[in-house]
Amino acid sequence: MVYFNKPGTVDNFLDMITEGEVHGRLRSNNFYYAFKNPDIGHKDNVIGGVGASIVYESATYSNIDFLLGYYVSTAFFDHDKTNTRYFKSGKDLFSRHDYSNNGDRYMAVLGQASVKYSGIAKSDIILGRQFVETFYTKSNDTKMIPNTFDGGVFKTKLLSDTKLQFAYLAKQKLRDHTENHSVLMVDDRSSSDFSKWDGNDDSAMHRGLTHSALKANNKKTDAPLLIVDAKNKSVKNLKIDSSFYNVPELLSQAMLELNYKLKFDGFSISPGIRYIRQFDNGAGKVGGASYLNNTKDYSDPTSLEAEMIAARVVTKIGDYKINLGFSNIRDKADLVTPWRGFPTAGYTRSMGVYNWRANTKSYRLELVRNPNDNAVYRDVFVQASVLYTDADDDKFAGDDYMYYYIGFIQNIPALPELQWRLRVGYNQFLDQPAQDYSYLDSRFELNYMF
Repeated sequence: MVYFNKPGTVDNFLDMITEGEVHGRLRSNNFYYAFKNPDIGHKDNVIGGVGASIVYESATYSNIDFLLGYYVSTAFFDHDKTNTRYFKSGKDLFSRHDYSNNGDRYMAVLGQASVKYSGIAKSDIILGRQFVETFYTKSNDTKMIPNTFDGGVFKTKLLSDTKLQFAYLAKQKLRDHTENHSVLMVDDRSSSDFSKWDGNDDSAMHRGLTHSALKANNKKTDAPLLIVDAKNKSVKNLKIDSSFYNVPELLSQAMLELNYKLKFDGFSISPGIRYIRQFDNGAGKVGGASYLNNTKDYSDPTSLEAEMIAARVVTKIGDYKINLGFSNIRDKADLVTPWRGFPTAGYTRSMGVYNWRANTKSYRLELVRNPNDNAVYRDVFVQASVLYTDADDDKFAGDDYMYYYIGFIQNIPALPELQWRLRVGYNQFLDQPAQDYSYLDSRFELNYMF
């Protein structure tokens, strides 16, 4: 979200309240997911939903302001045709845990509740439930309710040409959850089918890091997520991004990225490189090298030591951007980043694709028309890409695939507060048996801001 109307600074507590800003939003999301050859384990599904949010942002008084955001979502689907376990991209419109437990097809949650102190020069301290936008953590606001975290964040620009963030995140609340949960634990405390949806059930979550496995190995089940994130532009035309996370006694990861812009008459070329190193601090022994619990043909089945190298060349010509990217996950272990920050994003990440398992190489060509930074598209924004992924056939039973994607976004010219989005992806698996489960993932969204 980009809020253009920001509250100012006031001289008393009453004005802090009355001079605040209210941001409203109405949303509609619709999903159609279809397999080439559906069977008992791969079922087509259709799901839609409507939602709304009200965000109140106070004015600043004595260097303090606060923010509250309330979100609601209601899903529409035919349970007789689609069991909730088979929902894919549309699952975030409701809580599968709440629906399976008590039949609720709606969510109503306090999505944001934070206090900010800005009395330190060029710095902010934010406490509470909040968006945390770093390399590893994202609000990922493409459904009704964003991904948020409970904790504290310190942001500063005290260092020249540098943005720094430090975060201590005690809990996470994924988009399809009504309550917060551990940042790195699958909840298996109940034998019911829906118990696993009570903890971190993100698609990129390590399935082996369960409550029972962590307890059996004397590991904390509620360990926090610690983040250090830095962006530096002190060298002309060079962007240096770095990030680090640590979940104590389990796992940590470091990222370094360099992007250099070469300017020419009428266009620019920006080569970039990203390196990620994952350090196993005990999680490998608990859950294994594969985040999908299948360690067949992994060089060390009990180690989560991992590496990724990615490279790209981005060319900008007028209103167009061409991105040619490559990523290589070394033949060690899978990368574990289940907080909606995707390690291959900007290089070989496409909608719905998770291509950071061990010994996986990906190649992507992307074309973008009309990019901008404020997410308001008076002219139609177009993003199209073709992705080829070469997976390890010994590990993943032939999951090589071509992924074709196209997306459109526009704010209606006569009513710029209303924005539509249409996104379509087709995953064509190239080998058997996966070839039978090639699928179409299509999404249509409306957003009205007030």
